Parts: sequence; structure tokens; C-alpha cells
Amino acid sequence: MELKFTSLSSKAISLAPLKALSSEAESLSFPSSEPTKQQQQQLPLRIIPGDYGLPFFGAIKDRLEYFYSDGGRNEFFRSRQQKYNSTIFRANMPPGPFVASDPKVIVLLDGKSFPVLFDLTKVEKKDLFTGTYMPSTNLTGGYRILSYLDPSEPKHEKLKNLIFFLLKSRSNNVIPQFHSNYTDLFDSLDIELSKNGKASFSGNDQTAFTFLCRAFYGTDPKDTSLGSDGPSLVQKWVLFNLSPELSLGLPKFIEDPILHTFRLPSIFVKSDYKRLYDFFYGSAGFVLEEAERQGISRDEACHNILFATCFNTFGGVKIFFPALMKWIGGPGNKELHSRLAQEIRSAVKSNGGEVTIATMEEMPLMKSVVYETFRIDPPVPLQYAKAKQDMVIENHENSFQVKKGEMLFGFQPFATKDPKIFERAEEFVGDRFLGEEGEKLLKYVLWSNGPETESPSVRNKQCPGKDFVVLVSRLLVVEMFLRYDSFEVEATKSALGYDLNFISLAKATS
Repeated sequence: MELKFTSLSSKAISLAPLKALSSEAESLSFPSSEPTKQQQQQLPLRIIPGDYGLPFFGAIKDRLEYFYSDGGRNEFFRSRQQKYNSTIFRANMPPGPFVASDPKVIVLLDGKSFPVLFDLTKVEKKDLFTGTYMPSTNLTGGYRILSYLDPSEPKHEKLKNLIFFLLKSRSNNVIPQFHSNYTDLFDSLDIELSKNGKASFSGNDQTAFTFLCRAFYGTDPKDTSLGSDGPSLVQKWVLFNLSPELSLGLPKFIEDPILHTFRLPSIFVKSDYKRLYDFFYGSAGFVLEEAERQGISRDEACHNILFATCFNTFGGVKIFFPALMKWIGGPGNKELHSRLAQEIRSAVKSNGGEVTIATMEEMPLMKSVVYETFRIDPPVPLQYAKAKQDMVIENHENSFQVKKGEMLFGFQPFATKDPKIFERAEEFVGDRFLGEEGEKLLKYVLWSNGPETESPSVRNKQCPGKDFVVLVSRLLVVEMFLRYDSFEVEATKSALGYDLNFISLAKATS
């Protein structure tokens, strides 16, 4: 079958984020965090269990347990949930002293309470992108980047519209560039597998970075002074942003003082960041011109599109693509592979060999496995918000009083595996979201800082590239099953996602 990977032409559906550019006002429907009188009668009001321990020392104790106890982060939350018999409780979140002045949070671990984190009538998101601390603005050119702005701040709308402009203006390049770049990656995987008996997916980093630069800016970084250094420069810079939240697997007496107690000095990444900045400044002239028309300086715009491309999008793809391959390529999924191959190839054939967004809308199983991976292994597990007012929040059993100014923290991998919402919640179920009943569950898929059933808008904090990330994740699955009948993988956990190796790639036979 001759395949055509087209641009987003009139045959294709437009990227969903572009709906946010409409002048028509959107009304966002979040589950209410404040119960009706009838609900208050049904759910008893309970004092939020847990405590913060001694000042200073309680935060350090929780930090050490969070990073270094047996079972790691998941056990930190699970043990407290069992201790308090509640999915809502008080705890300290890292990093604490001396990076964050106030580590005290109210933890939310269930799918019913979690959506309050998105309800901007009740919470604010100012400077809370990474957690209870905000990285130094020296890492972002002296600017508070879009991700750290609350929608109530005037600049939020301008900067988010700029990202929407970038997505819209380059949308025709996405599918062809993805096909070109990932064909090269799969060719190299085939060669490596035949030679060594396994093939590392680490080449995804360079492939993803090159794809994003070519698709968004029409520039291959290898043709510039940046060369092939982009992914390593980004990873080093991200480490300086996120080090207080990461564990690199070092002994705790080395790692905790270096990564979690003090900020890594930004001076050590200044020249690396400058190389990235110069690349984007030289490649994104059309975006910078649009920024000036919107009243944003070229300098501030460049730092924002660098962050959106490298931190948000490249970081998301770096983490999520290996997770997607891990879950689909897991043991016992051969029947799922057969169904995916048949569905994908049939849809492409019936659309004249073209892979478009419209074609992929005819692949419900493929869409379901992507959503299921976002559910079971969300790429952004930690989400924060601060209460704007006194309010009542609910889990499935109780209601709880929250005071104005208190910090709310949601650990998404527990909320999206809530057994009261999802059957077989801990299992990867590829066809979970098929049919009318399956689609109803999409409102509980929350990876994008909002429900999957909502769209990014200048009035919310949902990721502006939410639908772009869904699109490229779908493209990866389509590419895999147009090329292969089945595959097997080995995956080990790393600081940012998984280290993945392919141990089998069975070429397509029909």
C-alpha cells in the first residue's frame, strides 16, 4: 500500500487547540468542589487528617521519606492514605528547607477531589508550575514564563495566544515532518536490533528535538551552530529547573544536600541556555514579529517559545513516548497489536493511503490506547494550586474544610487510577475508552492540567499544546503499526520516565 503523510489540508480536522482562538466565550464545566446541602447530609464533614511535624525538621523528615524510603514516592502516599484511611490528608512536599519557604500542602489522591485544582474560581496557579518552589528566573532570561502565570495576570492571555499562533501557523508541517523524522529513527532501530539483538529508544530524544524544530520553525538544528547538542543542553537546563524535585539514584547523603537542600547555581548552565536561545531567536522570526504586534518584546517572546518547545513539548515527548511504547509493548499484548494493525491499516487504505487527522479519527482503538497511557502513566504527575477562598472539597467518603491560602497538591497517578472510577484501575486496558461508556471516562484523564474533555483557553491553565501532544502520540502508534505487526520492549524506570529497549520488531506482513 502506498502511504501518503499529508499536511493538515482541507481533508484533515484542524488541531483542537486552535478552538481557543475563537472569540466566542467558553464555559468550562468542572466538577463542583463545594457540595450541595443534600450532598453535605450524605457526606460527613471530617477534619483533614495528618500533620506537618515539627517546624523545619518535619519537612526534612517527609522529604527523606518521599525520596528514599522503600517503595519511593508511591509508597510515601500509599502508606499515609492507609494510615489516615483517607485520600485527603496533610503532608509536607519536597523540597522544603532551604529551597521552599512553605512545604505544607493538602494532598489529594482521588479522582473526585482532584479537579478542584483546575477550578480557577476557587484556586490560583501563580508560580506553582513546579510545586512549592519556583525556579530562579535567571534560568529563563529574567522572565516569569507563561507556565508560572495565573490567568488573572494580563500577560497570560498574550503569551498563551502567542503559543496558539505558533501551533496554528505551522500546523501543516506536523504530520509530514513527523513521518520523515520517525522513519529515520525506525530505520536505525531495525539496524541496531539486527546487529545487537536489542535497540535503544534513546534516539527518540534527538529525533523528537529535530522534529519539533523542523515542524515549528522550518529549521534543522544540525544545519546551525547548535548541531546535535540540543537534547543534551535541554536536559542539563531542565535539571537545573527541576533538581529539587528529582532523584538521580545517588546515595542520599550525596544527593539530598546537592539537589534538594540548595538550588543549583544558574551560572553553570548560562552558556548552554544562551546557545538554545540564539537558535530560537534566529529560527523563529515570524513568531517574534507576531509577538511585537501583540505588544510582547522579542526577547520575552523568545524565552517563552524556547520554554514551550524545550521544557513543555520536548520534555513531554521525551517522557511520554517511551511510556507509550512500554505499555503497548508489554507482555500479553499480541492480540491488541493485531487489532491495532488491522484498524490502522484499514483506515489508511480507505482514505487513499493518506495519514491525516481525519484518518486517525477512524481509529478508535488507537485513540483509546493513547488515552489509556495518559491515564495510567501521566507525564506530569504533580499538580498544585492555592485556595482563593474558604471552601469544602470532597472525596468519595467525606467532605473537608479548606482555608483560604492553603496549598492543594494532587498526585495524579493515584487520582487517575482511582478504583472507584476505573475498573481494573492498576491494569493497562487498551480498549478502556471505546464506546459511549468509555468516552464518558475521558473527563477523568487529567494529564494536561485539565480534563481530556476540555480545551486549552486563555482563561484556563490547561497546556496550550495539549492536543498537539495527543496528535503526535497518535502518530507514533500509527507509524509503529503501519511498519510493524508487533514489538516487544524492556523498560526500566529513570529520573525522567523510562529507559526503553526494543527486543523484537516484527515487520508488517500485510
